[in-house]
Amino acid sequence: METESEPYVRLATLRQLHRVVADLNTARSLADTLQTVVDGIVVGLGYELACVNLVRPDGDLVVAAFAGDPAAEALITGRVGSRASWERRLTMGECWDGLRFIPHTEGWVLLEDDVPQWHTDGPDPRFEDEWHPEDRLYAPMYASGGELLGVISVDRPRNGRRPGAWGREALQMYAFQAAIAISNARLRANMQRALVRLEREQQALRASEESFRQAFEYAPSGMAIAEMGGDQHGRLLRTNDALCRLLGRPASVLRRYSFSDLVHPEDIGTLLRTSAEGGRAELRLGRRDGTYVWVSLRNSVVADAADGPRFLLTHVEDIEERKRHELQLAHRASHDSLTGLPNSAELRARLGARLCRRPQSARASAIEALDAAFEGRDAHGGQAGQAGQVGPDGYEVRAQAGGAGEHGFQSDGPDRYGGSDPFDFPGAPTAPTDGPYDHHVHTVAPATDVDDGTKGLAVLFCDLDGFKSINDRFGHHTGDAVLIEVARRLTTGVRDGDTVARLGGDEFVVLADGLGAADAADLAVRLRNAIIPPIRVDGRAVRVGASFGIGWASCGMSADEVLRSADQRMYIEKRSRSKAHRRAG
Repeated sequence: METESEPYVRLATLRQLHRVVADLNTARSLADTLQTVVDGIVVGLGYELACVNLVRPDGDLVVAAFAGDPAAEALITGRVGSRASWERRLTMGECWDGLRFIPHTEGWVLLEDDVPQWHTDGPDPRFEDEWHPEDRLYAPMYASGGELLGVISVDRPRNGRRPGAWGREALQMYAFQAAIAISNARLRANMQRALVRLEREQQALRASEESFRQAFEYAPSGMAIAEMGGDQHGRLLRTNDALCRLLGRPASVLRRYSFSDLVHPEDIGTLLRTSAEGGRAELRLGRRDGTYVWVSLRNSVVADAADGPRFLLTHVEDIEERKRHELQLAHRASHDSLTGLPNSAELRARLGARLCRRPQSARASAIEALDAAFEGRDAHGGQAGQAGQVGPDGYEVRAQAGGAGEHGFQSDGPDRYGGSDPFDFPGAPTAPTDGPYDHHVHTVAPATDVDDGTKGLAVLFCDLDGFKSINDRFGHHTGDAVLIEVARRLTTGVRDGDTVARLGGDEFVVLADGLGAADAADLAVRLRNAIIPPIRVDGRAVRVGASFGIGWASCGMSADEVLRSADQRMYIEKRSRSKAHRRAG
């Protein structure tokens, strides 16, 4: 009988081992590799039964492949044994280098544990080295880092004997190569899963980029991508067609600019205060033709996971029409709908802006205030504007702190959305202050009706004479036409910086700054003479007169007190003349 010690037997075993190890490298998937491992044991190493117990992510071992008996394969494949039971088995019995042999004399204690088992019936061994049906031989497989990958279990050697030294070494070598093959198969599987996942992510990214491109390019409102950080922070990198049409500039030209280059000079502060992430602002951007369009900017950051924020995505919405409506609403709220003049609320706002709550006891005399104005200081040492300049109409002009108009009031031109009048909107702020050292030129009034050289803010209260009879006789249509014409004549008769307002009915008020008592009286005469000429309405000539009362605004007074004073003086002047004389002017 041939024995394992004979050289040619060892050579045959090496050839078989070489062949089955070579087969391990041909398997493509992890499942194919596991099945190849057990098939190689049955075909090449001389065992009738073999299975691979593979370690799962939770640490337990599952029967992943079986060879040698279809019935046993169907029974135990996929069943799981706990990690604790397997560690117990790998510490029992005899240690054959890297193998673990548990003879039937010790293995009976394992019959009731949770490790899947398959035993074949057979006679008791007659020789000392004969294989018993309840003998167990395990070949643990370890990864390169030393962690357990799985356990190969073999049964029923074909020669009926326990493996000798050469058979043990062959099984140990095979288990080592099987561990390498299983690790490589797992690595390939992980790589394939990663490649599939990467491809899916790339497809999703391409789809997302295409969706963004289409949304960006075909958005009905303007979109822009600007650079963040670096020397060219804010430079436009990409713009869509809607923004190019809005600004009248091609995309190639817009890439030379940043929003700070295009924004209206008055709105540059608003742009700089707008935050990058979630910032919003309403400002004006310049068109190619030199005009400006109102837009709403909304910012968001396009972030890069590795490098941090890189680009600024800005949504640009055209709000020109909305701003126009807001301007119209603001104008309606602060102006008379019939004549277009500032209304009562606007008049009080403009008048109140020139007055402070400085108490009467703290007022400087008219001469002191005039001297302080010429010296560039107020009567209490506060810095004041220049004074004493004479305008082209002969009135003295006082410069006002706070940037008011030439005579302390702005003209009824465009408001803050496109012009110079800071008060031409509803709810305009007043500028009262509390101390005698507030930072504006205090408004003072001449002490008497005698012109002593003091210049102040004159308030001319105008009431039309004979207007009621025109309304009653010819109707409201004619009356409205008369009021419109009177408003035009009053506006024409004052300086650009003066304010003409309609209180209501047939009452008008003129605010004229930088006038002395004689100047105010002359202005009242000129305006009365401008009103007296006949007014033609629907081919009919009608006439009205006017009574003027001159009041003077002064710090320490309220706007209502100033208007009440001028109103009282108007009634005194009206009662001082006969009705016929009033109509004649």
